[in-house]
Amino acid sequence: MIAVTGATGNVGRALVDRLLAAGQPVRALTRDPRRAALPARAEVVELRPDDPAALFTGATKLFLYAQAVTAPLLAAAREHGVRHAVLLSSGIVKEGADETHPIHVMHATAEQHIRDSGLAWTFLRPNAFATNALQYVPQIRAGGDTVRGVYAEGLSAPIHEDDIAAVAERVLLDDGHEGAVHRLTGPAAISNAGQVAVIGDALGRKLAFAEVDPAEAGPELFPYVPPQMLDRLLKTVAETVGVPPEITGTVAEITGTPARAFDRWARDHTADFRA
Repeated sequence: MIAVTGATGNVGRALVDRLLAAGQPVRALTRDPRRAALPARAEVVELRPDDPAALFTGATKLFLYAQAVTAPLLAAAREHGVRHAVLLSSGIVKEGADETHPIHVMHATAEQHIRDSGLAWTFLRPNAFATNALQYVPQIRAGGDTVRGVYAEGLSAPIHEDDIAAVAERVLLDDGHEGAVHRLTGPAAISNAGQVAVIGDALGRKLAFAEVDPAEAGPELFPYVPPQMLDRLLKTVAETVGVPPEITGTVAEITGTPARAFDRWARDHTADFRA
């Protein structure tokens, strides 16, 4: 049995589907089982840390996202038989990083809790998620041909969420990943303006990117970003302008299949952008 936290999130849901397809028993841990809409073959359990037996009994491996990680939860998991924890961390955690950045703090703290837990561990550190482009959904659904955003020439190598899930699947099912840190990226650099153009191509529309002064950017441009995080996010994006992103071959090395390009992600998500 593999327990999966964040089972309704982009990566967690893709991982649940993959594990079930591989014939693996899955316990999906979610804060609201009634709204989870997970496959019937998954055992769906409410993520209640005060009932660790229901969460972990019979499970030997655990997939975690950073917000779910606490020292008591990890201790309970170990007590009830979990032996290996796989964390969806962040590529922001690396040597020389700004350790005061809130995203770094959250993920580095989660990693340290896991190191201290006595569990075997593997950390997945993806950089930019392709799903970050879902921030453009409201504008594109509105029907205009111009998408407003910041830093048109900001570069990233966005990774498809199912490629992260594919790596997590292999790490959970195969031996030899204990104590490993896997840095994950998409296969190629693309600008923010380029992402909008590619989304337009997938939709059969010609979309243009209109650069906005970051000082004027607010929640309407970043509907999924907590307000207290927006300033640091804008500074992080500013640092990507004209700077080639890290690109790794880790997805192919671990799964045997190359990471998917952003145009494939856009085609996979056309329904999200259509009104």
